[in-house]
Amino acid sequence: MDQSLVAPKQAETERAVLRTLLYSDIFDYPLTVDEIAHYLMGIARSAADVETSLTSPVWLNGQIAKVEEYIVVRGRESLVRLRRERAHSSAQLWRRAHILGHILSCLPFVRMVAVTGALAMDNSPADDDIDLMIVAAPGRVYLARAWVILLVYAGRLFGQTLCPNYVVSENALALEPRDIYVAHEFAQMVPLYGADVYARMRAANRWIEAMLPNAAAPYRAAPEHRPGLIGRAFKHLFEWLLAGHIGDAIETWERQRKIRKFSPLLQQSGGNAIINQDQVKGHFSDHGERILRLYHQRLKEFQLTESPPLLT
Repeated sequence: MDQSLVAPKQAETERAVLRTLLYSDIFDYPLTVDEIAHYLMGIARSAADVETSLTSPVWLNGQIAKVEEYIVVRGRESLVRLRRERAHSSAQLWRRAHILGHILSCLPFVRMVAVTGALAMDNSPADDDIDLMIVAAPGRVYLARAWVILLVYAGRLFGQTLCPNYVVSENALALEPRDIYVAHEFAQMVPLYGADVYARMRAANRWIEAMLPNAAAPYRAAPEHRPGLIGRAFKHLFEWLLAGHIGDAIETWERQRKIRKFSPLLQQSGGNAIINQDQVKGHFSDHGERILRLYHQRLKEFQLTESPPLLT
């Protein structure tokens, strides 16, 4: 390679590394070299390229620090201890998540279950919720959600808060809005059930590859849960009973009930909730907007401009 091109290429890599670290820093979450490479923003580089940019920087000097295997923004070294504490609490939550994932796979009209949010990154405090994304059979989003809500109530009896905050139909796998927050949430998502649906969701959101080109597969893999004999019998029985006009009527009634209930909240500004035939997205306070605002502030502090693929 022409040596005159090495420094510009590495400087570009280092800026991408810093963008990636600054985003993770909003969540108080230091990264390893492999994690930086996986979630590297805007450009495709190998883990070796990232390692070189960290050990022999041409632009990044003085802006980051290394604590054991973790890389942090300078001045945020204390986050390593916090990450270790949250990894411990997350391990306990994961044991519950796997049990819940197996139960959810047995519920009628549920086609995919995935862990999202902090737990997907092993970044949950001990009392955190388990955030989930559910994909339902077409025309049965509200029936599937009703079954999941029954499980939510059962979980509360055992002191566990389950948050199915996003339920979508197989007909609505394309995610919006197309920004780095949504891209990162999807890239870090850990599917527990419905690998075929997850693959179709990947294909329906190729735009994410421009923002996170190295994150073509989940960083954290989990064994897929499949219903056992009794679970399959339960699932098939109720899907058969609710497949026709009775199921249609209940689905319509539940959808209209939810729209009436949440209509005042849907009118509020600053939210990102969606309630329609194919989606129930209960984000009445838009967490993504706040994260993006903080991220852009951090970029300005470090005199970084946002790369075009991350803006939509």
